[in-house]
Amino acid sequence: MRVFQFALLCLALFIQYRLWFGHNGVQDYTRLKQAVASHQDTNAKLLKRNKVLKADIKDLKLGQEGIEERARNELGMIKPGETFIRVLPGQQQNEN
Repeated sequence: MRVFQFALLCLALFIQYRLWFGHNGVQDYTRLKQAVASHQDTNAKLLKRNKVLKADIKDLKLGQEGIEERARNELGMIKPGETFIRVLPGQQQNEN
């Protein structure tokens, strides 16, 4: 009877070892769960970026306002007859 109990104890220890440290065990599960969460975050960021790019493409295809805005902001262009005024931030005086 003692041999049978010892064999069951060994079997239980072996199963527990495989559960916690073996292939497809708890450690692999947590590692894969973290990898999936990381990939989902990356996918969410890429989806947001794609939506912004699609909106920019649609705006550039449909109207002149998007093209004009890009020319003004990125290239510093102005229309003929316009006056360009740049306001620089002034230095703040400390009152002591």
